[in-house]
Order: sequence, then structure tokens, then C-alpha cells
Amino acid sequence: MVPLAPETIFHVGKLPVTNTLINTLIVDAVLIGGAFYLRNKLSLIPGYFQNLIESIIGFIYNLTESVANERAMKIFPFFMTFFLFILISNWSGLIPVLTSIGIYHYGEHGKELIPLVRSASTDLNTTLALALVSLTATHAMSITTLGIKEYLSRFFSLNPLNLFIGLMELVSEFTKIISFSFRLFGNIYVGEVMLGLLATALAFLAPIPLMLYEVAVGIIQAVIFGMLTMAFMAILTTPHHAEGKH
Repeated sequence: MVPLAPETIFHVGKLPVTNTLINTLIVDAVLIGGAFYLRNKLSLIPGYFQNLIESIIGFIYNLTESVANERAMKIFPFFMTFFLFILISNWSGLIPVLTSIGIYHYGEHGKELIPLVRSASTDLNTTLALALVSLTATHAMSITTLGIKEYLSRFFSLNPLNLFIGLMELVSEFTKIISFSFRLFGNIYVGEVMLGLLATALAFLAPIPLMLYEVAVGIIQAVIFGMLTMAFMAILTTPHHAEGKH
């Protein structure tokens, strides 16, 4: 059974280092290392792998541009970073080699294995942090793009009706934190729990269809988080009065 809270592997001073934090560091290393590797391997005459990567990036950028128009250059890096981080994090929890390496301890149910690596998406702290980063980046981009006056006019007005609507919209911005974090956490955590139960009860073959399903869920959740961030950034960087005209 996958515990709700991440397990602490060791401490650095008073800082507990959990298996989800280790996973986060591994995912970061993969992303940074991959970026440097691809940069050094770029060629004017691309091979099959470079063509594939460029096609995927081009497709996602065109999708961003179709929503955000000229703001795509600002929004695309956030979309792509969230997507890749969440995707690799989700998939890393499905790799048996990683999740089977750990340390044993004696708990309530006897001798138990604590995996050294556990998907960061199963840690509510991580998904909450991603939601906060997304929301903060969105509002910061709105202010730098539109200016503070236009930004505030979205939420505050001398017109009582518009003020009420604006305040409701302001409240909805905070509810996005809950929506973003719990959606991602819930889907990935439940998937790992189901895989753990099936692997325990039905050995090797039965969990395979569910694992393939979780691979798809990992992609879908990464796309949803990235797409929602992109959409909210596009909305909040559009002048409030321009939205009313549409």
C-alpha cells in the first residue's frame, strides 16, 4: 500500500529528504542534462531523432500560438516546462527498476520496503508548489504585459456589478491552486495505489494493462496542467476591455 505522505529517506541537518524529493532532483537532472545534450547535438541537417523532437516542439508551439498569438513566445516555455516535468515525474513512478530499490524498516505491518524514488506527483507538496508557481507566473506575466493599472481593472471597478464580478474572478484565481494540485495529485496517487495492490495480489501479468493505462494518464495529466496554464496565461495577458469586445 502506497502511504499518503512521502517517506523520509534521510536528513540533511533538520531538512528531511523524502523519496519524492529525490525523484524531483532526478527529474530536474534529466531535463537539464537532456537540454544540454540536445543543444550540443543540434545539426543543420537533422537526423531522425532531431526531426522527431523538432516536430513535437513545433506542434506544441503552434498550438500555443493559436491560443496566445504574439504572446506565445512568453507562454510556451512555461507550458513546455510544466508538461515535461510532470510527464517524466508521472512516468518515473511506473519504472519497476526505480521503485523496487529502497531501504527496509519495521513498521506496523512488519518489515516494509521504502522505495528510494517515488513519483513527485504523488506528493501533495509538489503538486501544490507547481500550482503556486503556475499561478504566480501567470499573474506576474499579466502585470508585466498589461501594466498594473490594466491588471487591477480586471478585479476592481467603481461599477458595483463589475466589482462583484471582478471579486468573484479574484476568488476563482485562488481556487485554481486547489484544482491544479488535487487533480494531478489524486490521479497519479490513486494510479500508484492500484498498481501496488494488483502487483501484490496478482503477481506480474495482471498489472500490465493498468500500467499501460497509467502511462496514458501520465501524458493526459501533464497535457492538462500545461494546457490550463497556457490558457490562463493567455486570458490574463489579454486586455480586459478587449475580452469584452469578443
